[in-house]
Amino acid sequence: MDQHSFVALLNEDLESEFRSIVQYTQHTATVKGAEYQSIIEELRAHLSQELEHALTLATQIAFLGGVPSVTIPKIPNVPDGAEALQLDLDLEVTQLERYRQRVGQAMELGLHDVAEALRPLLQQTQDHVMDLQGALGR
Repeated sequence: MDQHSFVALLNEDLESEFRSIVQYTQHTATVKGAEYQSIIEELRAHLSQELEHALTLATQIAFLGGVPSVTIPKIPNVPDGAEALQLDLDLEVTQLERYRQRVGQAMELGLHDVAEALRPLLQQTQDHVMDLQGALGR
C-alpha cells in the first residue's frame, strides 16, 4: 500500500464518522423508553467523540497531503428502539475493524505519528462497541 491509497482509506473512515454523527443525532432524539434512558446518555457522549474522530481524521488526511472528504454516506432511517441501537453497534464494529487495520497500515508505511493519532479513535470505538453490546444485552 502507498500513502495515496492510505489517504483514500482514511477518507472512507472520515465518511463513516460523518454517518455516525448524523445517525447518533437522530437516535439520541428519537429513541424513547425507560429501558433506553442510560444508553441515550452514552450515545450523546459517543456523538461528541465521533465529531472528534472526524476532526482527527480530517487533520491526518490534510497532514498527509490529501483533501478531507465532505461526502456523507447513505444513512438508514431507523429512528427508534433496539433496531436503532443494533444499527449503531453494526457501524461501530465496522469502524473498530477499520481502525485496527488503519493503525497497522500506518505503522507499515512508517507513519508512526499518524498511527499514534489514530490509537485514541481505536480505543474509543472499542468502548462504543462495549457500551452498545451492554445496552443490547450481549
